[in-house]
Amino acid sequence: MSGFFKSSIGRKVAMALSAFFLMFFLIMHLSVNLVSVFSEDAFNTASHFMGTNPVVQYVMQPVLIFGVVFHFVMGFVLEMRNKKAIGVSYAKNNGAANSTWVSRNMIYSGLVILAFLILHFIDFWIPEMNVKYIQGDMSGLIEGTENFRYYEELQHKFVSPIRVGAYVISFVLLALHLLHGFTSAFQSVGSNAGRKKSLQTFGKIYSVIIPLGFIIVAVYHHFNH
Repeated sequence: MSGFFKSSIGRKVAMALSAFFLMFFLIMHLSVNLVSVFSEDAFNTASHFMGTNPVVQYVMQPVLIFGVVFHFVMGFVLEMRNKKAIGVSYAKNNGAANSTWVSRNMIYSGLVILAFLILHFIDFWIPEMNVKYIQGDMSGLIEGTENFRYYEELQHKFVSPIRVGAYVISFVLLALHLLHGFTSAFQSVGSNAGRKKSLQTFGKIYSVIIPLGFIIVAVYHHFNH
């Protein structure tokens, strides 16, 4: 296994597999978030289920965290090794002629997305862990009421236009990141031979629809809190 990660192909395949996992998670996460636009009760019910289900909390959540960390670490390793391999000729390379702006700046869009994830964890995950596992409140209810707290907390986070702006910018960069990452992931596992055009088309649709969906959720709650 260590030999697999030492090879360039092995690292790229591992990076692609983690990307597939995270792209699937984005679909699931957006699906739950979009429910909040249509039904407060349904969103509260879904959030409470996800927040108290042992499989989600003790199996899927740790796997997700590992997947996120692994993807960013592997991306950083690949970027550093690529620059080292190119060496002096890197400075002479006409990047615009050989690759797109997005592909040349994946590390930077990735770093902005990482910063956004840290903000997202501070906004949602850490307070949730505090309530459930430090305070010991698994009810999901607003204190002193019989109402779930999830929808109210979501809307509260999007009151600030600065925070909403940060979310929008982050998701625009996520779209750019996905535009290159989607087809690159399939290429790394050898699945795009003969289907490159179809994958590129689907990748463009995915890369626009998913980030746009998250932006719609943030903007909707900002104007309807």
